[in-house]
Amino acid sequence: MSLRVWAYAGCDTCRKAQKFLAERKIAHELIAIREHPPGVAELRAMLAHMGGDLRRLFNTSGQDYRAQNMKERLPALSTDEALALLAANGNLVKRPFALGKDRGTVGFQPEEWARLFA
Repeated sequence: MSLRVWAYAGCDTCRKAQKFLAERKIAHELIAIREHPPGVAELRAMLAHMGGDLRRLFNTSGQDYRAQNMKERLPALSTDEALALLAANGNLVKRPFALGKDRGTVGFQPEEWARLFA
C-alpha cells in the first residue's frame, strides 16, 4: 500500500480525511500518530513536499507545541533537531499526515487531497 495516513482518532479533521478516503475507495494504511509518529525518513520526505517549510510539519495549535514553547524554540533548532523532536512526539506533528510514494501533505483540505490522492 503506497498511501500511509498518520491520524488521531479524537481529531475531527482526521475523521474528515478518513471519510474522504473511504468515500473514494482510496486504499491507505491508517497509523495512530500518537503511538507511532512518522519516523525521521518520513518526516524528511514530507518536508520536501512542503517546500522545506519545517514549521508546516508542526501542530502549531496543539497543547504540546505551546507547552514546549515551540514558537520561540523552533527558529533556533536545526532541521535534524526538529525532525528528531517530531519523530519522538506524535502530538507535535501536524495531522493528518498523509504520505504516498511520491506525494504528501499535512492537514486536510479536500481540494488538495483530491488533487494528490484521488
